[in-house]
Amino acid sequence: MRVALDATPLALSTGGLQRYTAELSRALAVNYPVDDFVLLSDQPFQMPEARPSNLRQGRGPRNSLERRWWLWGVSREMRRQASDLFHGTNFEVGYLPLGPSVVTIHDLSPWKKADWSRSSARARRRTPFLLGLGIVTMVITPTHAVRAEVIEHFRLAPSRVAAVPHGASEVFHPERLSSSRKYFFYVGAQEPRKNLRQVIEIWRSVRERYPVDLVLAGHRSTVLADVSAEPGLQVLGEVSDDELTRLYSGALALLYPSHYEGFGLPVLEAMQCGACVFISADAALREVAGDAGVTLDGARDWAEAMSAAASHPEWLQQMRSKSLARAREFSWTRTARLTHDVYQEALRRFPN
Repeated sequence: MRVALDATPLALSTGGLQRYTAELSRALAVNYPVDDFVLLSDQPFQMPEARPSNLRQGRGPRNSLERRWWLWGVSREMRRQASDLFHGTNFEVGYLPLGPSVVTIHDLSPWKKADWSRSSARARRRTPFLLGLGIVTMVITPTHAVRAEVIEHFRLAPSRVAAVPHGASEVFHPERLSSSRKYFFYVGAQEPRKNLRQVIEIWRSVRERYPVDLVLAGHRSTVLADVSAEPGLQVLGEVSDDELTRLYSGALALLYPSHYEGFGLPVLEAMQCGACVFISADAALREVAGDAGVTLDGARDWAEAMSAAASHPEWLQQMRSKSLARAREFSWTRTARLTHDVYQEALRRFPN
């Protein structure tokens, strides 16, 4: 099988989309060495590190016609690469249904509140068109919660939609740290749907009783532009994987108060580092965390859980053990195998 994957998310420096595309393409190439995988985009991007020889980089547009990438460019490059199938890793595939295609719909945030996904106007316009005309052969979602939403929202046959969970990179593992600093941790985009303002306010109330800090990491945005420096609050911006591993490992708990998620990859990464995870009642987050996650709904619940983490180390250790056990149920190898099954189904469904 020769598969072309959309590499556009690899143009991003960090984030879940970038991580998904890099880890999935590498895991596919490692686990299916007789197959060929090529990454395509009309934008400059960084190839995954430590990749096998059957994961290659294709070329972008070669002329003015091919700069209309989704209409002409991607299909022409696939033809040159002799690809059998295209995987749109982020909501999009080419407009010409010349072969089978698979698209990953990470969540329905583009169709939720407008300020939840300000950069998703493109997906909001194009994805319903691609699905409605049957240009997409199969759909992948990261959780069963999103799968149910996609089937209902786009009125798709359930047999066309498969839930394939993500994994956590092997770089994330528990680290022994000498620091005695106590802190809660959040990593991710600073978007309105992440609900960071509420958790900052709750942390302030908890800090009045317990000397515990709050560390925020991830791409900076205007959402927290007016949040100024104060004792105990640290805003790091983007951090390396090594630093992220240390932050996960040393935290009292990862805080993930998001109103809505498709998967919540930091939750799994934190659990793989043995961190306790506090999550909102979002369906996808509960699906990922299982009984290892502390599900919280409302400011009072969050304050009580954060206070317990700061004052009950025995309970915290129990939750850390649950996190490690839960994380072992996920891997990018498993993601690659389930994704490859979807590719085979798409090939079977597409007419010769």
